[in-house]
Amino acid sequence: LSSWRLRDLIWWRSGVYQGMSRELLVVQRARKSFQTGKTKPLEYRIHQLKNLLRFLSERRSDIADAVKRDLGKSAHGTELFETLGLEGEINLAIEKLAEWAAPRPVEKSLLTIFDEVYIQPEPLGVMLIIGTWNYPWAITLQPLVGAIAAGNAAVIKPSEVSSHSAKVMEELLPQYLDKDLYPVVTGGVPETQELLKQRFDHIFYTGSSTVGKLVMAAAAPHLTPVTLELGGKSPCYIDKNCDIRVACRRITWGKFVNCGQTCIAPDFILCEPSIQSQVVEEIKKCIKEFYTDNPETFEDYGRIINQRHFKRLMALMEGSTVAVGGNSDESQCYIAPTVLKDVTEESEVMKEEIFGPLLPIITVSGVDEAIQFINEREKPLVIYIFSHDNKLIKKVIAETSSGALLANDCLVHYTVSALPFGGVGNSGMGCYHGRHSFDQLSHLRSCLIKQLKMEGVNSMRYPPHTAKKLGWARFLLKQVNMCRLRRMALLATLASVASVAAFVVQVKELKYPSSVPRAVKGFALISAIFYFTRL
Repeated sequence: LSSWRLRDLIWWRSGVYQGMSRELLVVQRARKSFQTGKTKPLEYRIHQLKNLLRFLSERRSDIADAVKRDLGKSAHGTELFETLGLEGEINLAIEKLAEWAAPRPVEKSLLTIFDEVYIQPEPLGVMLIIGTWNYPWAITLQPLVGAIAAGNAAVIKPSEVSSHSAKVMEELLPQYLDKDLYPVVTGGVPETQELLKQRFDHIFYTGSSTVGKLVMAAAAPHLTPVTLELGGKSPCYIDKNCDIRVACRRITWGKFVNCGQTCIAPDFILCEPSIQSQVVEEIKKCIKEFYTDNPETFEDYGRIINQRHFKRLMALMEGSTVAVGGNSDESQCYIAPTVLKDVTEESEVMKEEIFGPLLPIITVSGVDEAIQFINEREKPLVIYIFSHDNKLIKKVIAETSSGALLANDCLVHYTVSALPFGGVGNSGMGCYHGRHSFDQLSHLRSCLIKQLKMEGVNSMRYPPHTAKKLGWARFLLKQVNMCRLRRMALLATLASVASVAAFVVQVKELKYPSSVPRAVKGFALISAIFYFTRL
């Protein structure tokens, strides 16, 4: 047991904490530690981020072993899809933290032109991060990077479904991070429910829409803001005129990585009937290329997380025609990469997010019907489209709504830290990654600092209010573009220099006609032309 857990156990048995839940004590300790102000200095935040980076480096084998036992993923797969992106996010936060946390000047009005007007990011307080099981390290710790960078405390609740990863996180992470500010709480539904009863300043949840609604309801009594990273059925439209071989290659990778257990995996394909057979055949070739003739024995093809999800997925195949794959082994929680053809919108597999290695194909007459099909359902986390036609891609962007849209590839938008990652509507709210994590988990505080001077200008707002005062108010409250003002000031300076130069040239020419260098004349002429043309 870690030192703080051992201390709690001793105090608990002695009656010091009688009537108080473990979850309540953890939150109280985190809040008390946060209120000391120790997270405000940027140096402290950077120190914690570096410790988190050291944790990922030194405990790489422990993490890989836990993921192997949870999901059957190889060590290389764990590094590629779990820790590599995390390390990039941490390094970015360390590099950019001073810039992100700095005051952000804003445009002023004439009334505030001599005042300090800016946005100051500040910590929200104590966060709750509820992770999920499909990527138990990347998806749980990436919000933590943003929480630490923004100066928050964070209670970390890993998913009990990926139990081996949760245990490693609970035992090892407190050895690297502040134990009071960033505690790990493990357990199942009762422990999560008890945590949700506590007051937090922000809750970050990743998982299903059903549980997301429960999290939002639990946050409501405290008016706690939430970030919900949910899922949904992400469609993938294939234009018949695109390079179908390349499209199917990228779709196969995006769908079956992590055994299909990825929130942004293509959930189903939309294509015209004329290319359905070709799509099936190309995906079949790619499955063989990526996972060999027998994916069950291939190291980089994982397993379904547990028996419950295995049975759910097998039930989803009922009533659909298996075109590729379909093999399974319940004792190993193995389902082969599977393609289902001639699927209809009434099929079982279309009634919920699949979250497994099943890829249904639905035929449509063209892009217009595909757009209609998408718009008749909940807004997805991402829409995929494969086409050479840029106008067709822009049409889908203009006529649909989703958390993201990716053309001619799958999943890779998740790797771009500059892009906000998140859903819309039923697929979630809020976003993160890179600076978006920092802003999402900060309070962007509006600041205006005036001087106790120029009271004559301020008198317009005091009673009595007259038409004359109203006219001045309209003028002074107009927004001022400070960049334009600075440019105008620079041009005015250049104009002054040009005027003086022109005057000197005229005097010199009157007294000494041949003594004025051509360069001086040229400078005067260019300065004058530049000034008047910019005006």
